[in-house]
Amino acid sequence: MSYAGDVTPEQAHAAVTGPEGAMLVDVRTRAEWSFVGVPALEGATDAVAFVEWSTFPAGTVNERFVDEVVAAGLTPGRPVYLLCRSGVRSKAAADALTAAGLGPAYNILDGFEGGHDADGHRTVAGWKNAGLPWRQG
Repeated sequence: MSYAGDVTPEQAHAAVTGPEGAMLVDVRTRAEWSFVGVPALEGATDAVAFVEWSTFPAGTVNERFVDEVVAAGLTPGRPVYLLCRSGVRSKAAADALTAAGLGPAYNILDGFEGGHDADGHRTVAGWKNAGLPWRQG
C-alpha cells in the first residue's frame, strides 16, 4: 500500500473536523453528489472538496484529478481523507495523491454508502450509515 492507510468513517470525520486541518475529498461523480447525497461538515473551514476520480457518464479517470485537488486547497503535508461510494475509487485516488507527493492520504473504508445488505440495499456501512452528518439535494 503506498497511501497512508485505511480509516473508518468515524475516524475520518474526527480528523476533518478536528484541529489538524485535514481535508476530505469526495471523489464520487457529480451524479452521485446530486442524487445520493454528500458529507456535511458545517464549521470545518476548507475541509471538503468535490473532485471526480472518474468522470460521469464515461467512467474514464479524471486526468486532472491531482491538479483539481491542489486547486481545492490540498498542500504538501496536509492530511487528506478520500471518500467514494464503497471505498474502491478512493484507494486509487489516495495512491495518486501519494505518488504526487501530497498527503498523508487516507482511504475511508466503506465509503459514503458502504456495501450491500442481503436485499441488495446499501444500508450496512459507510459514512451515511454510521450516522455522520450528510445532506441530500
